[in-house]
Amino acid sequence: MRRVTIGAALVLVVLFAVPMISTGQTPAPTKAAPTAVVNINTATAGQFEALPGIGAKLAARIVEYRQKNGGFKKLEDLMNVQGIGEKNFLKLKPLITIGQPKPEKGAQHD
Repeated sequence: MRRVTIGAALVLVVLFAVPMISTGQTPAPTKAAPTAVVNINTATAGQFEALPGIGAKLAARIVEYRQKNGGFKKLEDLMNVQGIGEKNFLKLKPLITIGQPKPEKGAQHD
């Protein structure tokens, strides 16, 4: 019985792995590392998703937090977003920057 199981496993490897190797197929790439520092006050959800540990839901929460609070005043404010703790923030810190918060709509300049 054991020989049959091992034989079946080998057949499956030959059927599925060998064609992938011979055609040069590789597994789908994971998220690419960001090539530039991301400004947390202007980044889109897609740009946030390119950062390590940031998925679609967390990226949407970051954008929503920024809209509700008028932007981030300092990098550490990012930890106010649910899902970003100190450990995750420390991984992100070298990859993010902060610019001036966008003026709120209807705000008048003196």
